[in-house]
Amino acid sequence: MIAIGGDHASLELKAEIIEHLKGRGIEAKDFGTYTKESCDYPDIAKLVANAVLSGECEKGILICGTGIGISIAANRIKGIRCALCGDCFSAQATREHNDSNILALGARVTAGGLALKIVDTWLDTPFSEGPRHKQRIAKIEEM
Repeated sequence: MIAIGGDHASLELKAEIIEHLKGRGIEAKDFGTYTKESCDYPDIAKLVANAVLSGECEKGILICGTGIGISIAANRIKGIRCALCGDCFSAQATREHNDSNILALGARVTAGGLALKIVDTWLDTPFSEGPRHKQRIAKIEEM
């Protein structure tokens, strides 16, 4: 199961991603927001991050207007490695090298078709298990 959430700018893209995941046979748990009324993205980031950390969800996807604020908020939570990706190469690299557990997207800067390709790339790419990558992740976790 994938935890997904976003702020008021994310509604259309979030719905598109949920439908796309459903088409792939992947269940998504929507942590909000559910209206276009302004909300605070750190609250949504915390809900999604906690779902990932607890094991309730395997991975998470967070969306705000640019993806910047919500990714910063998520990365403040110990154990979260959230990567803001605007292209498929970055999505692949962050899974292979950083074992990212949350993907952040910018709804105002990443078109739906590209966003879905980024999601697919991120979900389909395994962690490389490389020793140097494991060492770097361990150092991040110690910070």
